[in-house]
Amino acid sequence: MSKILIVEDEMPIVDLISMGLKANGYKVDYALDGEVGANLIEKNHYDLILLDIMLPKFDGYELLEYAKGEQIPVIFITAKGELKDRVKGLNMGADDYIVKPFEMEELIARVNSLLRRFKGTISLPNIKINTKTHEVQKEGIKVSLTPKEYDLLIYLTSNAGNILTREQILASVWDKEMEDTRTVDLHLARLRKKLGLESVIKTLPKVGYLFEV
Repeated sequence: MSKILIVEDEMPIVDLISMGLKANGYKVDYALDGEVGANLIEKNHYDLILLDIMLPKFDGYELLEYAKGEQIPVIFITAKGELKDRVKGLNMGADDYIVKPFEMEELIARVNSLLRRFKGTISLPNIKINTKTHEVQKEGIKVSLTPKEYDLLIYLTSNAGNILTREQILASVWDKEMEDTRTVDLHLARLRKKLGLESVIKTLPKVGYLFEV
C-alpha cells in the first residue's frame, strides 16, 4: 500500500484530500507547515508528496528541493495558477501541478498515474512504457521515440481524460512559453503515427487535445 504525505496549511483541504486518498486505498500523513513536512520526510518513507507552495516556515519550493533529494515524486497543489508559476514549479522538479480548486476525481487519477510511472511500467492497450529505461513497445515490438516524443507521451498518460491546451502542453513538456504552438501539433502527429494512437489522441478544435484511453 502506497504512503502519501500531504503538506498543506488549510486543514479543510487536508481533510478532503485525506478522505479521497484513504477511500482509494492509500495511507496518509499530513503536515500543516514546511518544517513539520521536512521532519516527516526525514523520518518516514513516502511514495508521493502532495505539496502546497505557500506554507508557513519553509515554503513549497524549499521543501520540493528536500523531497527531490530523497527521490520522492511531488505534485504541487496550489492556488498559484498562472502559467509562469506552473513553469517555475515544473522546472524546479515537480512531477505534476494541480491548481486549486480541483476535482477529487482528477487528483486521484493524477496520483494513480504518477505512482504507476515511478513503479516502472505504464500499460496502455497494445502499448507498454518502461519508465526506467524509457523503452516503448507496441504489441511487443520496440518503437523508437525522440526524447520529446517520449516526454509528451508520458505527459499525456499522466493527464489521461483531461482536456489539454497547446499552451499547457508547451509549458509542461518543453518547459517554456512559446508563441508558435505548431510544434505540439507536429509531435502529436508523430506519436499518433508511430503508436497507432489516432483514435486515442483526440483533437478538440479551438480548444486543444484529449488523451482518451
